[in-house]
Amino acid sequence: MADLPKRQVTLDEVAERAGVSRSAASRVINNAPHVSKAKREAVQRAVSDLGYVPNATARALATQQAGAVVLAISSDNAQVFADPFFAEVVIGISSVLEDTDLELMLMMATSSRGQTRLEQLLRTRQADGVMLMSMHGDDPLAQLAEKADVPVVFGGSPVNFEPRYSVDADNRGGARLATEHLVATGRRRIATITGRMDEGAGTARFKGYREALAVAGLDAGRVAHADFSEEGGTRAMQELLAAHPDLDGVFVASDQMAIGALRVLRDAGRTVPDDVGLVGFNDISTARHTSPPLTTVSQPIQALGREMARMLLAVMSGADPTPLILPTRLVRRAST
Repeated sequence: MADLPKRQVTLDEVAERAGVSRSAASRVINNAPHVSKAKREAVQRAVSDLGYVPNATARALATQQAGAVVLAISSDNAQVFADPFFAEVVIGISSVLEDTDLELMLMMATSSRGQTRLEQLLRTRQADGVMLMSMHGDDPLAQLAEKADVPVVFGGSPVNFEPRYSVDADNRGGARLATEHLVATGRRRIATITGRMDEGAGTARFKGYREALAVAGLDAGRVAHADFSEEGGTRAMQELLAAHPDLDGVFVASDQMAIGALRVLRDAGRTVPDDVGLVGFNDISTARHTSPPLTTVSQPIQALGREMARMLLAVMSGADPTPLILPTRLVRRAST
């Protein structure tokens, strides 16, 4: 009986033996830069112990790595990375990249100059992959990503198309939870402050609000649109009070906007939660320290960043992961 061919050792087995990520093992095997001495030695030992033979085609591609990935935000405002939400996302991404020796580059890329910089960076292969967030409507960044010769992962779901690789939170379901909670506490004249309606999160949260009120048989016409910022929440709450002075509950599509809304309610002499129940979205750290502490929908923000980075690394290594939706949950505090 002829001997069966010996099974080829996989890169995953090498990574597991060495105690490193698959991406780190690949970089060592392909002699890529920016790999620590300890990881390099561990992978080399694992290769020797297991008798791993790298695929020649994969090796040729991997040696072209730049050693960096990009997080591009569709914004011109330099303060965006100080936003608690994006700061948490960056922490999550960084925690994954720590094991890969890949550098993380942050870019704002809404302006024509920013788009040109990103396009040049991708064309010259100065980055091995890109994560895109805060896409607006027909955002040119999405088209740029389609043409890019590097892996691209979307954080959030764009409005006008479904990307091949994306990580998002259950925005629609979370908004339903928030609005259902207001109904359950006896509120009947429930308004909402939406986020940007050319962003996936904004439209999904608005849909969740309307669905919950439709099931409850309540009017969903008390609406003010804003932009996820504290200032936008302030203006929208002023608009709602002027148009609907009898409102008794508000679902606000982000905690930042809810903080602005809370201030307006207080200045108008409306007590929270006695006169108006208020629910936010995101569960940023500040939500625990408002007066009163904010009931909100918690989405795993750091996990969003971690899963974006993990998905990008998987695509960079040749895998074909499916889009991922992370769960949300209601966190009850004193504002309802």
